Amino acid sequence: MSDNHGNTPAAWTAVSIGLASFVVGGIGLMVESMPVFWVGVALAPIALLVGFVMGKMGYGTAGH
Repeated sequence: MSDNHGNTPAAWTAVSIGLASFVVGGIGLMVESMPVFWVGVALAPIALLVGFVMGKMGYGTAGH
């Protein structure tokens, strides 16, 4: 197994934002509020972007 196995600030931040995205989207569906749902949908690609940018800034595994 890898030494850090994804335990980097970039990975944790991306996963946290992604989890928040699914929670917000799920709440939006349960309360039948489409604007809240779409906020959750909009957060998903932001999570990927933040993880990628933080990885490039040196907070990731640096290609290991």
